[in-house]
Amino acid sequence: MWTPRVVALAALVVGLALAPPAETKPAPPWAAAATASIHPGTQIYTAGAQCTANVVFRDRAGRVYVGYAAHCAGTGEATDTDGCRAASLPLGTPVTFNEGGNPTDEGTRIATGRLAYSSWLTMQRLGETDPLACAYNDLALVRVRTRDVAKVNPSVPFWGGPTGIDTDGTAAGDRVWTYGNSSLRFGITALSPHTGISLGDDAADGGWSHPLYTVTPGVPGDSGSAFLSADGTAIGVLSTLGLAPLPASNNIGDLAHELGYAQQHSGLRGLRLVKGTEPFQAPL
Repeated sequence: MWTPRVVALAALVVGLALAPPAETKPAPPWAAAATASIHPGTQIYTAGAQCTANVVFRDRAGRVYVGYAAHCAGTGEATDTDGCRAASLPLGTPVTFNEGGNPTDEGTRIATGRLAYSSWLTMQRLGETDPLACAYNDLALVRVRTRDVAKVNPSVPFWGGPTGIDTDGTAAGDRVWTYGNSSLRFGITALSPHTGISLGDDAADGGWSHPLYTVTPGVPGDSGSAFLSADGTAIGVLSTLGLAPLPASNNIGDLAHELGYAQQHSGLRGLRLVKGTEPFQAPL
């Protein structure tokens, strides 16, 4: 997240049914990947704070959502990274999809959505006490208005995918791919694609977080962007920039954990990731 007042990312951050499930509405006709204006990597603004979209989601009713980081709707300090305590804007808050934003101007507004889910608000409502969830569950969803769904494509620019959701984490040395769109890059899209290397998961994190290095590192405004594995599955959501003990490293929240939490507690029935229309093409 980037605001004029914040110049660093926050650091050190089915039940059984008696009746048969309702039939899921068919997917809408997505915009072509080359011309879509809402997609993974789109700039998202919430009350002046800029972040990057990760992946596209749908629910059983056919509603379309774009994901980003819950801390992007936070109202506290950059160091307020405990999602079970940190203040946040409420559900229903207007959120805009923009292009061409820079540090002095939010660029062109493409569409306006509404904050439909926040892991932070949900954990606070539930009285969540799991310290790992509180520290790393950092996912929010913006509902796309029906009239704007035709502007959406679920593919990650440059790389393609996602092909699904990663469920087994990362090992030290695993390569990862991402597309960040910080306004600090002044719209130079050639600087948005990044590759990186996993630093290996810490067992103490319970699979909730994955530390890694990328070239170049994620910067303020890249928050929320998706990271993909070697098979194109979405591993996680960019959450924090590490300051110590690994300067310039990034930490990503595990998307499988975060989505599982949302599926259980958001009330958005049938919530699931939408695969990209473009094949994942990572360089060898």
